[in-house]
Amino acid sequence: MIGMKSLIALLFTAVLTVPAQAACYADYKAKQDDPLRLHYGVAKIPDDSCNVAAATKVLAPRLEQKNWTLLTVLSVFSDAQLNTKKEAAGAFFLRY
Repeated sequence: MIGMKSLIALLFTAVLTVPAQAACYADYKAKQDDPLRLHYGVAKIPDDSCNVAAATKVLAPRLEQKNWTLLTVLSVFSDAQLNTKKEAAGAFFLRY
């Protein structure tokens, strides 16, 4: 029979080996020229790019494909903050 301490250790180890499921998002500002257009948006980014520098490298080419220039990545965040940014992003919420 397995002891209580062994069972707790086994469960703790199992929890640590389960990959994190939290998604990562970035909010950013971008522009188009001639005529000048600006937008604020929110994009889903890979979990391994969940910092501003890495998100910048991911988002710049995505936006360039649609003739937008990334100005800045403002922040990266998880699901918990996603809905607080939806209204401000409007049509650019999870578009790129």
